[in-house]
Amino acid sequence: MNASPTESRDRVEAIDHQVAHLWMVRTFLKHADEAEDDEELRSVVRDIYDFILAVGPIDDVQDDAVYLKMAKKKLSKLRKATELYEEIQPEVSGHTNFVMAAKSLRLALDAITHIVHPPVA
Repeated sequence: MNASPTESRDRVEAIDHQVAHLWMVRTFLKHADEAEDDEELRSVVRDIYDFILAVGPIDDVQDDAVYLKMAKKKLSKLRKATELYEEIQPEVSGHTNFVMAAKSLRLALDAITHIVHPPVA
């Protein structure tokens, strides 16, 4: 069953809200001194950006179904980046900022996953 246009738009907007969180995590990690010498951390930053770039700015969305399809397609890459960051974060830094970045990234991923793959009623 296809979602109504209103439901599709609501899902697109909900993902976009999470993309704001992804952007902030990515920006923090990208500019962290720790990223200079850590290839795994830089790959996390690239993969987060890949998801953000793939779905694009909400103002440019002309077809909600295309946006949702792209979010679904790129979700596995975002999941892998999140899992990698959660794994390496304690080694990268135990500072609260890095811990909170891991939590924020996980929360955004979980929310996007729920939006892309809504539970069947």
